[in-house]
Amino acid sequence: MFKFRKTGAFVIGMVLSITVSSTSAFAADYTVLKNDSLYKIGRLFNTSVNTIKSTNHLKSNQLRTGQVVKVKAKIYKIKKGDTLYSIAKKNKVTLASLRRANNKWNDKVKPAQKLLLPAANTTAKKAAVKSSKVAPAAKTFQTSMVAQAADQAPNSSKASISYTKNELDLLARLITAEATGQPYDAMVGVGAVVVNRVQSSVWPDSISSVINQVAGGYYQFTPVKNGYIKKPASKTAIKAAKAALNGSDPSYNAMFYFDDTSTNSWLWSKPITARYGIMVFVK
Repeated sequence: MFKFRKTGAFVIGMVLSITVSSTSAFAADYTVLKNDSLYKIGRLFNTSVNTIKSTNHLKSNQLRTGQVVKVKAKIYKIKKGDTLYSIAKKNKVTLASLRRANNKWNDKVKPAQKLLLPAANTTAKKAAVKSSKVAPAAKTFQTSMVAQAADQAPNSSKASISYTKNELDLLARLITAEATGQPYDAMVGVGAVVVNRVQSSVWPDSISSVINQVAGGYYQFTPVKNGYIKKPASKTAIKAAKAALNGSDPSYNAMFYFDDTSTNSWLWSKPITARYGIMVFVK
């Protein structure tokens, strides 16, 4: 559970080569690190895999760590009083994608410093707005469907992401460690956060790599650090894990969760998408 982390959330690197003004697209040199792919880079900068391949004369989709690929983007010149959060909000991009685009895991900024701007995630934004406008009765109906989805078989055609039997067990053990004693929707929500990260271009692209990620010395999930994730999964947690893997998301597209005793102002500053018991879900 997230209680203490402010920064250090990601592991992708960025080397920039700025060639024109801050108001137009420019060629930037993106240095590929572990877990990156042409698809993820394309999503980050709102371009296609074919465009990246053509621009960089690539003959395949394979990337190697340390490889440099050119992308088109815009830059933002930091002004006095700016923060990463305000810059992200002003330019309608997520803080996570802004950090990733600039290999910027701390919050220190200074005037005249230049940041690469990722593409605005308009699809996610529209989905979030739609979610926030769902009537309480509709939300109740949606979350009541969680139990129905839970009994679907692992890796069925209805699964929202691919996973192995071991990854199902790993996810269920995370849910057991994080949300035992909390409402069932909270348990499914924990699983959904992992699924949401796998589907995002910002995070690693498998369940095991998302759960076990350690970036900048920070464990993304406390049970991995303290060893609680090694405890066997409960039957309810397995059911919740299957529900999340099959598309149930009572977290409403959240990327983080924490309990309401947390004093982490960074987490509390993020948009809250759902609350169940003591569990708080945010983007």
